[in-house]
Amino acid sequence: MMNPVMTDSTTMPLTTTPLTTMPLTAPQPHILLVEDDPAIATSLKVTFKREGWQVTWLDNASSVLPTLQAIQKSNDTLSGIILDVGLPDGDGLSLCQHIRHSEDIGTFQQLPIVFLTARSDEVDRILGLEMGGDDYCAKPFSPRELVARLKAIWRREQLKVPSTGNTEASMDPDTQPQTYALSSGNWRYEPLTYSLYWNDVKLELSNTERKLLLALLKNPDRVFSREQLLGAISDYPDHRLARTIDSHIKSIRKQLTALAQPVQGDSEIIYTHRGIGYGLYPA
Repeated sequence: MMNPVMTDSTTMPLTTTPLTTMPLTAPQPHILLVEDDPAIATSLKVTFKREGWQVTWLDNASSVLPTLQAIQKSNDTLSGIILDVGLPDGDGLSLCQHIRHSEDIGTFQQLPIVFLTARSDEVDRILGLEMGGDDYCAKPFSPRELVARLKAIWRREQLKVPSTGNTEASMDPDTQPQTYALSSGNWRYEPLTYSLYWNDVKLELSNTERKLLLALLKNPDRVFSREQLLGAISDYPDHRLARTIDSHIKSIRKQLTALAQPVQGDSEIIYTHRGIGYGLYPA
């Protein structure tokens, strides 16, 4: 039986000072917190309430996708997911992959996901990022640090309007399509749905892969080192994880090669500059 959704949207008195002031016109951030430890969940809810954020708390994995579907159908917004790796009825890493590939939750597929994990090994952190996570906090952690990491992700995403899971048009210039005409093909990015297209074919990308490709597209004449690409996709880059860039580039190349081969043969779209890093062939 699915556990009930526990929502806490109460705001604190006006005397409470948030870390930073949200614009008066911005929707109230809404966080989906998936954590089975009540003590940790309570601490995070208190911190989020002080920020003026709404929280929906789940203590199990099985309720996550149905809850995302319900929130989407209600046209409510979501700004991010805090996901514990070790849940009693499932693995948070696998759940992240299900979220990223679920067709039933609209643009919630691309919501920022921050892992909470008791695992501190580098391999575990790399695995979390490679499976679609945007960031991680190792337990024990400071709730204020988690707030700061979420805000950093939102700044990076320019998330002025939290996602409703739907794809309605917007006149905000930050949500208008961005096009890039390069020798490798015509690229189009749809910020409203976090969708990236190559020659009108939608690419199936993880959050990290999308950010990497956008960094390359916006600077087609530049060669990026692994460390620079890591910094382009994270405000808290851990340079010990720089080698994860290789696996993400490999995944992007595999998809692009499959699409391009019938037209362009084996020519590479992302090139390797030996000893330095990666770049895109410009116009």
